[in-house]
Amino acid sequence: MLRHLLLPDWRVRQCFPPRTQEEVAAAIAASESRHAGEIRFVVESSLTPAQLLRGVTARDRAIEVFSSQRVWDTEDNSGVLIYLLLADRDVEIVADRGLNGRVSPDEWEAVCRRMEQAFGKREFGPGTLAAVAEISCLLADRLPPRAGDRNELPDRPVLL
Repeated sequence: MLRHLLLPDWRVRQCFPPRTQEEVAAAIAASESRHAGEIRFVVESSLTPAQLLRGVTARDRAIEVFSSQRVWDTEDNSGVLIYLLLADRDVEIVADRGLNGRVSPDEWEAVCRRMEQAFGKREFGPGTLAAVAEISCLLADRLPPRAGDRNELPDRPVLL
């Protein structure tokens, strides 16, 4: 709880400065040209005291963000949210139902753990870029691009 209360919002911008945000957006755009999925990356500094008292977990919050960022609102239900709760350095991936059975929960979990390891070394940009590349490979194999596919979600990271 203390980590959440003491972590200032500006810390997110320090870990993900404009240049890193641009690199992540470019990586997402390039990734989405290789598959029919839509990737959204969201970073939140911490949970509010009310959320903490209610026992909200990073997973719970990721599901809320999945909804509020409308990651579910894609034509093929192929949205993927990468959510980072910076206070805990906890990464959660929420994939829409169109990806059920195409990518296993263990595969998503492995991506999350590798990101967390990178973030533990303060390698926020490289860790995120590696995860986007890994997700791109997973989706390219299982959800190939379609003719006329359009970008349905913004590629720029969201800093909450």
